[in-house]
Amino acid sequence: MHSTKNDLPESKRSQVAVILNDRLADAIHLGLQTKQAHWNVKGPNFIALHELFDAIYAIVQGQGDEIAERITAFGGVAEGTLAAVEARSHLPAYPIDVVHGRDHVAALSSSLALFGKAVRADIDRTAALGDAGTADLLTGVSREIDKQLWFLEAHLQGE
Repeated sequence: MHSTKNDLPESKRSQVAVILNDRLADAIHLGLQTKQAHWNVKGPNFIALHELFDAIYAIVQGQGDEIAERITAFGGVAEGTLAAVEARSHLPAYPIDVVHGRDHVAALSSSLALFGKAVRADIDRTAALGDAGTADLLTGVSREIDKQLWFLEAHLQGE
């Protein structure tokens, strides 16, 4: 941990940095998955899904940036390398043979749901560490992930 005048004890800041680096890995991984879907989607809903996947990518990338900045504000190191993402991400590997829109939506919605679940657990974990700021940041992430999950799942419902 780097030196900072932040009044949260270093032992707690380092625990928060570990939590946030796990979510950063998930955000980067999820961003890559959305781009994989964006580039490769086919089918009658191509343009709608192509644009939706790109919008989700932008949101998740922005969230990853906020998470990384929170880590560094606490004196930690944001671990955004490919090796760190591979080691830390809790998301499943994205199937590269997926073509049809419905299959991309199913795969992405599963990863988005897992990300949302982990973020919600981390809201409680960071609050218990006395870090209301990080809990608030993650609450915003959770709210937006739930919204994007709704957008994805709407494509699976009603058929």
